Formats: sequence, structure tokens, C-alpha cells
Amino acid sequence: MSGALIHQIVMLAVPLIVAIVFHEVAHGWAARALGDPTARDAKRLSLNPLRHVDPIGTVVLPGLLALAHLPVFGWAKPVPVNKWRLRNPRVGMMLVAAAGPGSNIVMALIAALVLGPIGAMPLGPDTRWLVNVVELLATFIQINLFLAIFNLLPIPPFDGSHIVEGLLPAKAAEFYAKFRRLGFALVLVLLVLLPQVIPSFDPIGSFVGPPFEWLYAHVMQVAHWTGRF
Repeated sequence: MSGALIHQIVMLAVPLIVAIVFHEVAHGWAARALGDPTARDAKRLSLNPLRHVDPIGTVVLPGLLALAHLPVFGWAKPVPVNKWRLRNPRVGMMLVAAAGPGSNIVMALIAALVLGPIGAMPLGPDTRWLVNVVELLATFIQINLFLAIFNLLPIPPFDGSHIVEGLLPAKAAEFYAKFRRLGFALVLVLLVLLPQVIPSFDPIGSFVGPPFEWLYAHVMQVAHWTGRF
């Protein structure tokens, strides 16, 4: 394996794992704050990646999609949440769901605050490390923002589906929740297979791309602003 390939893998894998781990733990922290200690009791409020990484969803599938030049997505082991232990199950599940994408946006902003001053440092013959840090932070920002918006898609079992379910009337929410049993088969069909068969059908390009570009531009403005001081 060449050094360039190892560098590329590290620059992608490290930000991705950190972003996914904090995303999942944020769900558990939110659930605990709202009355459900299930994730805590299962020892899933840990930042240890080994407790959250799913070999298929976090490693194999994203790698295969990347090699096939298809939309890259994946998942970690979901943090267990018992909605009926939340003080307000309907609203609580919406807040727990929103905590994951919210944590990704917060991490992107923090990375932007760090990127600004580092990116403004002068380059020299011994500052290759500086270029690597800037690249790592920029990738970290992109991954976090993409994960945040991607997970807000209203497709079960993504976080956005829990938010939509909480906003729907009771009977409509019950019908909508039935699609959750289809799991990631639904995701594969809607986001991978159908776009290959019908090129004009591009949910990621249509619903993730524009908000991602808008948010990324504004987050990088934060980096630009901090780099001036």
C-alpha cells in the first residue's frame, strides 16, 4: 500500500470516525437528559470508537461505495433509546434525533474556529505538518456538515424521519413509522439503486447538496474571520 493511499485513508477515516462517534453519543446524551438512561446503562455514552463502529456500516459499505464512485454513506451501531422512558416520548424523540446532526454542526463550527488561525500561519520548508492539519480540519468540517444534512433526510431510519414522525398527526405518524421496518434496504433503493437506473432521480444532489454548500460557505466564513486575528 503506497504512502499516498495511506495518507488518503487516514485523512478520511479519522474525521469520519470522530464525527460518527460524537453523533451517536449525542443521541445518548440527549436521551439521558430527557429521562431515558438506556444508552448509559448499555455503556454507550463512551467516546471509544470500538463501542460505536459497525464493521459493515462504518467501514465496508462506505469503502465499497467510494470505490464504485457511488454516493458514500454509512452508519454506526445505533445508540439504544427507549422512547417510552422519555418524559415526553413524542417531543423527546424529536430532540434526541436532532441532537446527532446538531452535534455535527457544532463540531464543524469548532473545527472552523481552529482552522482559521492555523490556516493563516506562514508556510515554510518544515511546515508539511501544517498543510496536513489544514487538510484534516477542512475534511472534518465537510464530513460533519454532510452527515448533519444527510441524516436529516426524512427517510426511515434516519434522524429526519424521527423528527417528521413527531410532527405528523398520530395516525399519519403510525403509518409513517411502519416504513422503519424496511431499514437500510429502503435507503439503498432510494439513494443508490434508483439514481443508477433513473439518472434524473438524485435525492442527495437535490436535497443534500444545496443546503450543504450553503452551510459550508458560512462555516468557512467563520474560519476566514478567525484567521484574521
